[in-house]
Amino acid sequence: MEPKRAVTILMADDDPDDRDFARSAMQESRLANELRFVEDGEELINYLRRLGRYANPKDSPRPGLILLDLNMPRKDGREALREIKSDPALKNIPIVVLTTSKAEEDILRSYNLGANCFITKPVTFDGLVEVVKVLNRHWLQIVELPPETNPE
Repeated sequence: MEPKRAVTILMADDDPDDRDFARSAMQESRLANELRFVEDGEELINYLRRLGRYANPKDSPRPGLILLDLNMPRKDGREALREIKSDPALKNIPIVVLTTSKAEEDILRSYNLGANCFITKPVTFDGLVEVVKVLNRHWLQIVELPPETNPE
């Protein structure tokens, strides 16, 4: 089953090892979609609103899916999630919280802030590959994503 349309996946994670693992897991899963990275919640918001170095739409294609870590510097994932889901221009972008936390408080708060799902990061590379395959199947093959509403 092929993806319905090319979707940019935007991952917000401050850990360079986690970003590298995600990139490798997507390659291992043969995921053809473009994966872009930001390193904290502030950079995520700048990317989505095309501010600063993201002003050119070619440098910041609207993501069809956001993978969001909760624990990041400057603006954490919770703050970024609240800001995205309260912005009419951004709130329909699906957000998957992908974090090391297993805390019930983080799970409940993420859903209350509008996260579409919550996944605890696997501890092994093989586990991450499996998560990427499931995310690909669910979000990019089965689910109907909202149409892009922001003009490029």
